[in-house]
Amino acid sequence: MSIRTFVIGVGMTPFVKPGSRDWQYPDMAREAGEAALSDAGIGYERVQQAYAGSALGGSGHRALYELGTTGVPIMTVVNACASGSSALYLAGLAIRGGAADCTLALGFEKMERGSLSTGDGAVNPLQWQLDLAVAARGWDDSFAPMPQMFGNAGREHMDKYGSKPEHFAWIGWKNHKHSVHNPNSQFRTEYTEAEILAAPLVYEPLTRLQCSPTSDGAACAILASERFVDDNNLWDRAIELIGHAVASDPPATFAGTASAIRAVGSEATRTAARRALDQAATGIDDVDVIELHDCFSTNELISYEALGLAEEGRGHELVDAAATTYGGRWVVNPSGGLISKGHPIGATGVAQCAELTWQLRGTAGPRQVAGARIGLQHNVGLANAAVVAVYRAIS
Repeated sequence: MSIRTFVIGVGMTPFVKPGSRDWQYPDMAREAGEAALSDAGIGYERVQQAYAGSALGGSGHRALYELGTTGVPIMTVVNACASGSSALYLAGLAIRGGAADCTLALGFEKMERGSLSTGDGAVNPLQWQLDLAVAARGWDDSFAPMPQMFGNAGREHMDKYGSKPEHFAWIGWKNHKHSVHNPNSQFRTEYTEAEILAAPLVYEPLTRLQCSPTSDGAACAILASERFVDDNNLWDRAIELIGHAVASDPPATFAGTASAIRAVGSEATRTAARRALDQAATGIDDVDVIELHDCFSTNELISYEALGLAEEGRGHELVDAAATTYGGRWVVNPSGGLISKGHPIGATGVAQCAELTWQLRGTAGPRQVAGARIGLQHNVGLANAAVVAVYRAIS
């Protein structure tokens, strides 16, 4: 029988522009880890297993030794942009399976400026997804690969379902507006929708203000079993993790006519969301607040459909109805999302957990979603991991 699992402590550094702060990834890990342990009210010696996510080569051992040397197992998790949420999944799995009563998940990244590549080794990890993307929309080597892949997903949606550049620009406007109230956000400037559309074009329909930046930063979460929470009287800060799933590309990704939308993980997201919501015995209509992987505004819109917020081809109708911001049906990315909060790759998934923990505790300050009881986290790493987690307030 699965053991009930709770988030009892979270912490993160501010996400900042690469090179703007004199630190290395162990410094980030210490700052985020000490904040999470303080939030949980426990010492590092209570942690029985630790998992650290970093996509660009950081060592979990080197990062976590900043918190202490206790002899516990430490695993470094590399899973593209889902590295942090994959570390969180493994930390939760250890609790649910009875292997530990208290675990730690850390995500961190120190990045370079500029667009990400698709890999420079002899074997390209994105080859299957790239082949699918090229078959669907062709390829232009004069553009960076990630904006091109996600931009083409948006173009496909426009061609097939009638969405417009203005729909994607609204998502950029929304997330920048949300980040104004997040002290950990890399950007805290509010723009008009016209300014979002008029920003420098990266790859049609994406302008610069609709693309996540490279970032430095770290985030940490402490997980515990029901027994640990009870024995240490931590119910005042505990948020229950009621559904958690990781999915790679299912056969549907590569079946039938080539699709740029499927090339960026829509079917993996659909699979993970179904599994996590089934495990949580809840539906998307029961969710109040969502942290969603908006690496580009186009991905937020197509993820509305993959997560079940809208039927296929109708995600832009949520934009027309302002259904994913304050006053709407859901609040999506109250943190500002990747577009505005920032995207230090390995840290992103754990930072999403931190935001949802604060929201469900009711401690998110001016960005608080009123009455939030159930939260959903969505993080994608090409090629290809989709991680979906469902959280519930217990007080």
